[in-house]
Amino acid sequence: MVSVRSVVGQMFVLQLVVVLLLAAVAGILLVLAVQREGARAATQRSLAVAEGFAHAPGIVKALEGRDPATVLGPEEAAARHGSGVDFLTAVNRQALRSPLTLPGRADHLLPLLAGRTVTERAAGSHGSQYRAFVPVENARGTVVGAVSAGVTEKSTYGIAARGLPDVLGITAGAVAVTTAGAALVSRRLLRQTHGLGPDEITRLYEHHDAVLHAVREGVVIIDASHRLLLVNDEAQRLLELPSTARGRPVDELRLAPPIAELLASGREAVDELHLAGSRVLAVNQRPLDRYGLPAGSVATLRDSTELQTLSGKAEAARERLSVLYDASVSIGTTLDVTRTAQELAEVAVPPFADCVTVDLAEAVILGDEPGDTDTRMLRIATATATATAGVREEPTGRTPESVGFLPDTPEARSLATGRAVLEPDLRNAHGWRATAPECGRRALDRGLHSLITAPLCARGTVLGVASFYRLESHKPYEDDDLELAEELAGRAAVCIDNARRYTREHALAVTLQRSLLPRGLPEQNGLDVGYRYLPAQKGVGGDWFDVIPLPGARVALVVGDVVGQGLHAAATMGRLRTAVRNFSSLDLPPDELLARLDELTYGDEDEETADLPGGMVGASCLYAVYDPVERRCTLARAGHLPPALVLPDRTVEYLELPAGPLLGVGGLPFESMDRDIPEGSEIVLYTDGLVEHREGDLDDRLGLLAGALSRADGEPDEVCGAVLDALLPENPHDDIALLVARTRVVPEDRIARWDVPRDPAAVGRIRTAVADRLDVWGLPEDIGFVTELVLSELITNALRHAEGPIGVRLVLDRKLICEVSDGSSTAPHLRYAEATDEGGRGLFLVAQLAERWGTRYTPQGKVIWSEQPVPGPAQGRADR
Repeated sequence: MVSVRSVVGQMFVLQLVVVLLLAAVAGILLVLAVQREGARAATQRSLAVAEGFAHAPGIVKALEGRDPATVLGPEEAAARHGSGVDFLTAVNRQALRSPLTLPGRADHLLPLLAGRTVTERAAGSHGSQYRAFVPVENARGTVVGAVSAGVTEKSTYGIAARGLPDVLGITAGAVAVTTAGAALVSRRLLRQTHGLGPDEITRLYEHHDAVLHAVREGVVIIDASHRLLLVNDEAQRLLELPSTARGRPVDELRLAPPIAELLASGREAVDELHLAGSRVLAVNQRPLDRYGLPAGSVATLRDSTELQTLSGKAEAARERLSVLYDASVSIGTTLDVTRTAQELAEVAVPPFADCVTVDLAEAVILGDEPGDTDTRMLRIATATATATAGVREEPTGRTPESVGFLPDTPEARSLATGRAVLEPDLRNAHGWRATAPECGRRALDRGLHSLITAPLCARGTVLGVASFYRLESHKPYEDDDLELAEELAGRAAVCIDNARRYTREHALAVTLQRSLLPRGLPEQNGLDVGYRYLPAQKGVGGDWFDVIPLPGARVALVVGDVVGQGLHAAATMGRLRTAVRNFSSLDLPPDELLARLDELTYGDEDEETADLPGGMVGASCLYAVYDPVERRCTLARAGHLPPALVLPDRTVEYLELPAGPLLGVGGLPFESMDRDIPEGSEIVLYTDGLVEHREGDLDDRLGLLAGALSRADGEPDEVCGAVLDALLPENPHDDIALLVARTRVVPEDRIARWDVPRDPAAVGRIRTAVADRLDVWGLPEDIGFVTELVLSELITNALRHAEGPIGVRLVLDRKLICEVSDGSSTAPHLRYAEATDEGGRGLFLVAQLAERWGTRYTPQGKVIWSEQPVPGPAQGRADR
């Protein structure tokens, strides 16, 4: 039985009162909400009925008649009873203008006569009403009358009355559930407080505080967010904490690093010795969650300074902890294998050793995993404490490039067992001395007399071995030093392995990236292209570019940038470049190609990047198609920076084509832009690594690019060099791709066009005209015969199966291009004709005679094209 005088009883009563008040307020609000919903429903019902009746068949004719009321009266009554409105009236234009129709509401007349609907809440003969007025228009758009419908406010009360039992039921249910929840909480609180009253709980906590602060052992409680919840007087004295320490994070209390790390970690500790200023503290720590308490930890601190001073171990512990702390800070600052090994050697000299060597398997340096049969090592790091600070030398005199160990040497035993090996006296280490007798003798003459070798093991793999030497001026190593050597080697091994993995991934990404980028530019006459590609100094990005010859002497330019860096970015770049080349073979317009690419990227993100950190954010791309015959460029971009156009007079402008979303976003369209390009202009495509800089504004950098382009002169390759000289940062953090394409045109005397009338006899005339033009171009008769046959088949197909005007175009470029255009969007299909078929062999002949053929779609229809090789002299004339 819960007493009202207890804490639990008082809390239960308070919760019950609050629940009842909240239930009452909620019930009132629900009733008001039901009333508002009824009013809204009445307005909507009135409007719907009025609109339905206004658009009913025959309403216009009735309102334009002599007696609309007589004609529409029965329909009004039927519609009023069937729809549930309280009144429904239709009046013609004359009655609408009458003051009796809209008494006191002349402001409604103008909107109704203008053809607009009016809704209102107003007082009527039956009280407050929700009314709607809908104009009725004839076929000419003239208002011939209006329909009004309405529902009285009393009718809406029924809706609220019908919803009142539900409201009361919900309210009662909420009160019951909340009361039951409060009872359960009170029951649990009763078990925790044991039914004590406020005074009894106060006395209990007073006794607890008295015991806590009187004990001569420090007590510290840390919560799950590493904040100091509780500290007694002894712990405050031992750790020299300020009075405001409670509630602050551990890392802000300026504790000794080992103690701060232990308290923040929450791990279990038993009599661990740590330095706190001039004191040596024995620390015990236990997690609280194992006892069913909230997450956190409790630690006890005991001053053990006097015991450690007597044994002499305090200084040794301090030195070892200092070495480990320095190692945790100094080792692994970079992802370079050699530098990390050198950091291990430097951090151990002189606190732990006088000389240190680090030997690694050659495979580790290259980024690979060492094999079990690797017996030779490369000595990549050494450090020694000499009279001249910073001097490094190989202490044993062995060759620094490559070293090998006999089976009974300390190094070999460490590599075999995976544990540190101690040689307290090198003069008795026969295996070590037998490896290189002369070098060993010189090392002993220098004063080296003690050695510890520790294997560099990380993730179950032995990477190498570290050797720690001491001179005779220091005491020899002891068994207690083995643990410190293994700890140093273990921490360094993890950092070296991380660097090795990074080296491997970086090498793979660079190799993959170089293999996926263009190795050369294809042969084409439409553009004179120069390019530059510079990878980032750190990491591998996903920038790429491409130059793709298209049918009809056209050329596609592509530049893109995958978000992020690393192997995944390089692989994604390769997939996108391959997809662009595949889609370009379909001769798609730039905007449609980007849409296909966006669908592909969106699908790849769902299937392949779900397990990656953060997934694939997207990629930008700019796709441009230049036509040297029409001297026109069509461009579209997906979140990429706008291209620059350098006119022949070196005037620079940025083409403001629609930006479009990044590839991989999905669901948004892309737009393309056409631009006529004068001959000798330069189209400049680039990635953000060229113009984006951490310390510069993008607009300023774009201005610098425009200035560099306006001043640059010479061939496109020279223009690329001038731009990089002006804008290349000292330490680029992103890849840079730059593409400069100078436009060429096909001379008019190498282009021929004919319009074909829809007459089968026109095929012969076109063949004759084509033969004459080929003679003018100096092409041999065999090419003329093939060209006439190809055009005859294509024109005949167009006459039989296509619609709209038919045109023929010949272009003499690197190849002879034949094009037949029509107004149909249906593409022909190549098939094998049966022996009994009278037709169906035309395209088969075209495919056999032409080098390539295909179909491309245009806004006016389609173009069927074919290409034939031309002899060297003709090709040379085309190149000119």
